[in-house]
Amino acid sequence: MIRHWVVPAYLLLCLLLGGASAAGFFANLLLQLAALPLIGWSLWQLLQPGAPLSRSIWALLALAALAVLVALIQLLPLPPGLWTLLPGRGPVADGYRLLGIPLPWLPLTLTPEAALASLLWLLPALAALLCTVVLGAFRGRAIAYVLVAVTLASVAIGALQVIGGGTAYLYRITNHGVAVGFFANANHNATLLLACIPFLVALQTTLLKRRSSPRSASAIRLLVAAGYAVILVGLLINGSLAGIGLGVPVAMATWLTFGRQRPVLRRGLVAVAVLLSAGALVLVATGSGNNLFGVQGANAELSRQTSFRLTLRAAREYLPFGSGIGSFQPVYRTQEPLAHVNTTYMNHAHSDWLELLLETGLAGVALAAAFLAWWGLRVRAIWRADEPDRFAQGATIATAAMLLHSIVDYPLRTAAMSALFAVCLGLMAGARPFVRPGRKASSARHVDLG
Repeated sequence: MIRHWVVPAYLLLCLLLGGASAAGFFANLLLQLAALPLIGWSLWQLLQPGAPLSRSIWALLALAALAVLVALIQLLPLPPGLWTLLPGRGPVADGYRLLGIPLPWLPLTLTPEAALASLLWLLPALAALLCTVVLGAFRGRAIAYVLVAVTLASVAIGALQVIGGGTAYLYRITNHGVAVGFFANANHNATLLLACIPFLVALQTTLLKRRSSPRSASAIRLLVAAGYAVILVGLLINGSLAGIGLGVPVAMATWLTFGRQRPVLRRGLVAVAVLLSAGALVLVATGSGNNLFGVQGANAELSRQTSFRLTLRAAREYLPFGSGIGSFQPVYRTQEPLAHVNTTYMNHAHSDWLELLLETGLAGVALAAAFLAWWGLRVRAIWRADEPDRFAQGATIATAAMLLHSIVDYPLRTAAMSALFAVCLGLMAGARPFVRPGRKASSARHVDLG
């Protein structure tokens, strides 16, 4: 049925075209335009009486609506007597007074144009989420096939980029000399590789259940092993420290989730996995080439250590309301020492969590806390289910990798990874593929897993 391929097809489009945040304007515009009819279709279906949605899906949709509402509220014009009372707005008011211009009505955000652009950037993720949970327009295996195929192709393109010495790059602004694949940033390509690991195992588990003979089972295992080898090579040539560091816990979590360990040994294996994962993260965090810990040498002003320190300082100045969505760059420049100002600038905080704190203040923190609570409850329900959904289990590991990587980078600011993240959340919420009326399997599109 064509409807089952809506989400996989749109996800494929996002993964192929949405690999850059600053670059790729026309590609991202295409994804945003394509998202509009999908969002409209989903909302129309949502308004129909008796929509069979579970509580977990309604809670996720409520969180998404609150996120959009927070962004919209920041665009509402405020009278001068109100916005001048907000923290950090004194220099703005002084600028108008120096120019002899009466204070106008201004919104909460310092950069309304950037805030509006940020709302447009949310469209692909919203379309992917709504189509997954409202329309059920997907097949789990199809999503896994798309993710695995694009990941393997990205590794191949990355190899050409490394071997070709500056060729095969898709974006003018990119990390030259390393394997970025379909992305502009090597770290974001590493996030894709990490997210693919659990879905590859989930796909293997599903295919083995449908095997027709022992020979076909051996072929499946061989192909999956080859896929893992390609992903490992991809992480090595990619060179992302975060990707390598998170690769160990992602692989261990995947093995413990989908493996068939004896119950007696499982607790010991969990302890070993935790120790190995912690050791890998500490080794990467303290190793050479890391620009977050330790003494910074050349280009210290562009390090994460400097970015985190200045972003936190700015966030304190703008609490509790924040500086407004999309305002990071101009606000960050006010924190930089004049000696560090040159033609190179910090485009993001390289930590989505810190940037969220700066731009949205306590409202963003509360929304993030509510989302993490929902995510934790869904992880618990999925892993305790009597008949676990393998793709939902894979989605928990993939989203955990993305959330952890967002501590030291901004992968979710690309349409590719935000759409994948949204689809994973839909799977975690208990979404099921659309079933035509009259099918014996089920007349509902969604099942609540708890």
